[in-house]
Amino acid sequence: MPGPDRPSSPRAPDLRSGPRRIALANQKGGVGKTTTAINMATALSTTKRVLLLDLDPQGNASTGLGVPRTERGEGSYALLVGDRPVSDLIRPSKIPGLDLLPADNDLAGAEIEMVGMEDRERRLANALTRDAAALSRYDYLLMDCPPSLGLLTLNALVAAQSVLVPLQTEFFALEGISQMTRTVERVKRLNPELMLDGIVLTMFDRRNNLSELVARDVRSFFKDRVYDTVIPRNIRVSEAPSHGLPVLLYDVRSAGAQAYIQLAAELLRRDRARARAKATAP
Repeated sequence: MPGPDRPSSPRAPDLRSGPRRIALANQKGGVGKTTTAINMATALSTTKRVLLLDLDPQGNASTGLGVPRTERGEGSYALLVGDRPVSDLIRPSKIPGLDLLPADNDLAGAEIEMVGMEDRERRLANALTRDAAALSRYDYLLMDCPPSLGLLTLNALVAAQSVLVPLQTEFFALEGISQMTRTVERVKRLNPELMLDGIVLTMFDRRNNLSELVARDVRSFFKDRVYDTVIPRNIRVSEAPSHGLPVLLYDVRSAGAQAYIQLAAELLRRDRARARAKATAP
């Protein structure tokens, strides 16, 4: 992964004000990361103002919110490479309370272009700091990262306060989560405030003994950093993106939609608990 092995700069992003910044990351693809970003953002938007930032060149978060590739215009590439203000790139979604900064068609070339740039790993953090006023109206900023540990993901980790890791309940996922936690520790040299927000078990099949075993192993190692809410394998969750809708709008009564509602509620409870603990700390 580019960046963390170089000497760290004394500058760090200012994360003390503005929205709660959460990067959804896992270098393994197909674990439900983008699905979790879309549906958790949708669930949070019922009571909070949310901005979803699509940093994946595949642009699935943008498509899943009903913005096809042909209609995206400028987005995260223009933010990272073109130095366009955040306020110029945000667009409303179909969902009240949820806005989107889409992945534009040029984002696939961003990592190559950023390699020679100054402060390449802080392009996103600097952009968000420059346009703090535009972000001040949001409570949460969710960043959907590509399934890799390249410069796009690194920029999200440097700009974030925490990382939420969706984890498919299968054997190889255990290796991926170990690599992700090591990455978080390395990135702390660039962003000392970064923490592992938690792990969300996805595509859980109660009929499959392996799902139960993986879930048990993850919980025994990571303890309370694993969310209580588990996202089940659910056909409605798989169908919803083809309609350009989060599953909460496609079929709110489905098991998948209800799980994401519970996940958002658990995130809010955990945040309130952290705030109380910080307020009472000596």
